[in-house]
Amino acid sequence: MTPIIHIVDDDDSFRTAVGRLIASYGFRVAFYESGDQFLTALPTPEPGCIVLDLQLPGLSGSALQERLAETAPLLPIIYLTGEGNIQAGVRAIKAGAEDFLEKPASGEALKEAIDRALLQNERRRAEHDRVHALEALVASLTPRESEVFCQMVRGKRNKQIAYAISTSERTVKAHRHCVMEKLGAKSLAEAVSIAERMGLLDISPKPMRRA
Repeated sequence: MTPIIHIVDDDDSFRTAVGRLIASYGFRVAFYESGDQFLTALPTPEPGCIVLDLQLPGLSGSALQERLAETAPLLPIIYLTGEGNIQAGVRAIKAGAEDFLEKPASGEALKEAIDRALLQNERRRAEHDRVHALEALVASLTPRESEVFCQMVRGKRNKQIAYAISTSERTVKAHRHCVMEKLGAKSLAEAVSIAERMGLLDISPKPMRRA
């Protein structure tokens, strides 16, 4: 699927000129004259990035970036602004922006920034898909397997787990085997890695509810 570049800028003539330039690179282009308009027409998850002005009517570029961190975290942001300064650029990058360019940026600089942003988008989408796949695997565990999983990834031995959940070591071993098979983990280290990605090591060990 051809990536789509979302241009958010209140200057109609500049928005059109940049859109034509980006389209000449072979990308699809979508235009928005304000941050609020972009949020209203929030695009479906597909390959792309955002070219964003810092100073916008209504919702500012930085405020939009903050909102998008929750509503569209997969879309990298490239600032292209005439009102930028070093402090603004540092704040934007620290907040997660992919690039910060000043108007008028050269076509080469913009193309390089877009290429980097699209690569980042690809990475984010791949990680997003991996996390969802792991969520499905973890959700396939039975309540008792979930208890064993939460204990084992915290380094608890079979004897300790058996005592904690009031069962036998033999039963714990059977549950551990099922957990490893369902998660596709070949070692305890892989199981711990899955738990870390799911954020399960940041909470106290409680049985996980199935969705």
